[in-house]
Amino acid sequence: MSNDNPISKAQALSRPALPKRFYTVVATEQRADGIAVLLDGRPLRTPGRRPLTVAIPALAEAIAAEWRAQGETIDPAAMPVTRIVNTALDGVADRADAVRADIARFAETDLICYRAGDPEGLVELQRRHWDPLCAWARDELGLGFVLAEGVMHVAQPPASLARAADLLLAFDPLGLAALHVLTTLTGSLVIALAVTRGRLTPDQGWTAAHVDEDWQISHWGEDAEARRRREMNRREFDAAVLVAMAAGAGGKPV
Repeated sequence: MSNDNPISKAQALSRPALPKRFYTVVATEQRADGIAVLLDGRPLRTPGRRPLTVAIPALAEAIAAEWRAQGETIDPAAMPVTRIVNTALDGVADRADAVRADIARFAETDLICYRAGDPEGLVELQRRHWDPLCAWARDELGLGFVLAEGVMHVAQPPASLARAADLLLAFDPLGLAALHVLTTLTGSLVIALAVTRGRLTPDQGWTAAHVDEDWQISHWGEDAEARRRREMNRREFDAAVLVAMAAGAGGKPV
């Protein structure tokens, strides 16, 4: 798109100015309360002014890598792991029950329960990717779902909804923050749980969540803005998987 395009200029002017990079060296350090990320020797803090410390070396290094990768300015959008950990420490830790309830609501309208009636190619793709997940959710998680054709809401069994809520009790704030991102991006609690439990690889989970979209793209193409948004969502998805895997199955203390 030309630099003379008025829409591009307006969008650029509406973006908030990014802060200048103010540090040179990024390091990690084991401290009494966990592993801290240091900027020129000073520990990072969350936006809520809490110490940004984690218990897992790989996660601390992932945060440090995001800060090292910044250029002349600091772009929070380019630091999804840092953002998820900040959310866990500032938001989820103090309201874990509310976050669990928000995640559990995805079981009421899980993506894999709503099927197309046609065309047959899309119907078959949904069956191929989603039927095994429905079976896994039923047999391994105790989540028996009712399937529906179309987008009209279908009520799910109360026992399954209660079971979904119970499953989330195993997740600590860090795991909940990551799982919330995964369910939001995929529209599916089952896909999010399948990825965090190793039933699906991240690539398989991403594909399962985009069956409908990929079908549309294969027939009608994809515009540049949609591609950019999808790439940004994939980076967020991968960061959430990294955090969830670092936290471990069921989560570990932050």
